[in-house]
Amino acid sequence: MELYLDLFSQPCRSVYMFAKKNNIPFEFKQLSLLDGEQYGEEFGKISLIRKVPALRDGDFCLAESIAILLYLAEKFKTPDFWYPDDLQQRARINEYLSWQHMAIRMHGSKMFWLRLLIPKVLGVDVPQDKLDAALEDLNSSLKLIEEKFIQDRPFIAGEHVSLADLVAIVEVMQPVGSGLDVFEGRPRLSAWRDRVQEAIGKELFDDAHQAILGAQESVKQMSTSKIHLFKPKIQKLFM
Repeated sequence: MELYLDLFSQPCRSVYMFAKKNNIPFEFKQLSLLDGEQYGEEFGKISLIRKVPALRDGDFCLAESIAILLYLAEKFKTPDFWYPDDLQQRARINEYLSWQHMAIRMHGSKMFWLRLLIPKVLGVDVPQDKLDAALEDLNSSLKLIEEKFIQDRPFIAGEHVSLADLVAIVEVMQPVGSGLDVFEGRPRLSAWRDRVQEAIGKELFDDAHQAILGAQESVKQMSTSKIHLFKPKIQKLFM
């Protein structure tokens, strides 16, 4: 089985950590989104969506991180706490997975672009009002994670870590890679992060996040010749 991943990508990190934590055998196929490798002819045979993560298991190909996580959980019969049989626990996980795409995912990614990639790689000044609005959106999503999804529970679905926590933590960590400490002044979020990190294992957690937490240094070496790849994203962010 092959997993096509770029650990700069939040969904890729969740799939990577889940596979590693559960000792699922796979061949790591490194693919660089910033270099536009997703548009290559060979990867197009794996996924017409041209996004990572992507999975190839024999002749079976699959895109979208949530679909991949569920496929791995069911195929390899991972421990029940990841995606419990209990109806209400599973519903709580599904609730978070349904919410996160257009909320914390969108806002955390936008902050990463506005604070780091656009000014540092492209040399474009981001208007302060855009930064302020993006931060407000991100803060709203972080507040919902604390007050709605975590509440007073150890993890999103209850007493044990689950797919919801795995998908959540990678999104929360994304703006951290831009130098924004989202945990400052949020003791509940910080304590939850520590529990998730302990459940996954610090070594694996650090391994998965090494690239994103070193992003401020690594972007200095990126070439501005990649600007044509970023134009669609820039236009959306400044609309």
